[in-house]
Amino acid sequence: MMQLRERLCTLGCALIGATTLAALPALAQVKKPNVVFFLVDNVGWGNFGAYGGTIPTPRIDALAREGIRFNNYNVEVQCTPSRAAILTGRHPVRSGTSSVPFPGQGKAGLAPWEYTIAELLSDAGYDTALYGKWHCGNTQGRLPNDQGFDEWWGIENSWDEAGYTAWPQFKDTGVPVPMIWEGVKGKPSTPAMPLDLAVRPIVDEKYIIPKTVDYIKREAKADKPFFVYVGYSEMHMPVMVNPTFGTETERSRVFEDVIAEMDYRVGQVLDAVKEAGVEDNTIFIFSSDNASGGALPQTGPGSNGPWRGDFFYTPFEGSMRVPAVIRWPGKVSAGVVTQEMLGAVDWLPTLAGMVGASSRVPKDRPIDGVDASAFMLGKSDTTGRDSYMFFGNDGELMSIKWKSIKTVFRYAVNSPDPAIQSGYIKPQLPMMYDLSSDPHEDNNLFYTDLTNGALLAPDFKLIEEYERSIKEYPNIKVGEDFTGYKK
Repeated sequence: MMQLRERLCTLGCALIGATTLAALPALAQVKKPNVVFFLVDNVGWGNFGAYGGTIPTPRIDALAREGIRFNNYNVEVQCTPSRAAILTGRHPVRSGTSSVPFPGQGKAGLAPWEYTIAELLSDAGYDTALYGKWHCGNTQGRLPNDQGFDEWWGIENSWDEAGYTAWPQFKDTGVPVPMIWEGVKGKPSTPAMPLDLAVRPIVDEKYIIPKTVDYIKREAKADKPFFVYVGYSEMHMPVMVNPTFGTETERSRVFEDVIAEMDYRVGQVLDAVKEAGVEDNTIFIFSSDNASGGALPQTGPGSNGPWRGDFFYTPFEGSMRVPAVIRWPGKVSAGVVTQEMLGAVDWLPTLAGMVGASSRVPKDRPIDGVDASAFMLGKSDTTGRDSYMFFGNDGELMSIKWKSIKTVFRYAVNSPDPAIQSGYIKPQLPMMYDLSSDPHEDNNLFYTDLTNGALLAPDFKLIEEYERSIKEYPNIKVGEDFTGYKK
């Protein structure tokens, strides 16, 4: 009897072992999706065909048809705040990145303590790279290779630095010659080449896109998934046309030529993903960090669609709504156009959810983003977001959008020179707009009917929750070497 029992046990173990071994190849084929995040600069809601633009953008439009096109995607007040929000899942007021730093201002950007989407994905087994604009810190310890990226090539700050050395007074400022940098994780970043007006119009063609394409081809042959963040240069000033795409100097023609090149470069990266054989297992995100035109003449004449407001500072929809598209063939439904609300802070928790790494989202700090992965994957009818708080570059609240109701608590006023902001105005009563019937925010409901006062209650609840959170988790100061909250 004992011998029979032992034989049965041996046979059973053998069968289990054989079944397990047979399943291993299938398990090995289950690979986490790659992620390509293509972020353009200062391009508003209405500049692409998919969003009603008149300039042909066939590759971007096709991308929008192949995935989800968000019509209610919200960013922050400037380049640095928007990029910090994408990277950390936190409103920039929390991380000391509410505004763009200027030369001589001192240390700024994300504290090394901040946990970025690159760090999260790296910890989840991804290879990571950034090519192009960073703008979230310009000192060692605050550069991309210090914040989760295995490798990077690009600029610490902003593309306007390309014109610094053209000024005859530059040599007397004491500001170092602007450089393009490169680095790898674990080593200090080093200068790669000068950033000047000679390289500005060709930086995407000659460097950012080829490096991105080469990275995708290289990583597609590896066993690990990859994350590549493309910090594309246009439409940031100085806006300069690549000679391959035009020689016009008139602003309207310059704009058209630059948009045409942008569409072509997006297509190059899409083609690289397809040719590398990883298209079906790659999440591709295309978006912008800020709106177009308005505050500075160099950025025009872009369109922010039907929305009021433009570029930086204003609390209106034209300043905070920009294009956003996500594609993942076979996983994200194609041809979806949605009014569901999404924000820059939502990418970290959402991507974590989509790649099965939600457990890595930090729990030791406020995370303002929501995990919209269920919506992306067709498992929910909503993103989970019904409100968005919009802060000024001084870190103070400007407006709150709750469902279709927009409440403005402060707004920026332009001086007679449209390139100069003359400060903020706080109205005696908040201004309230119903975006469902008044997308341009022309009809202040509080001016016509104070019976709308009850609609302020959700806003004050959000304000109360935010104020409670900063008592427990005080906002990090600009340049602070923050190391964590006391337990």
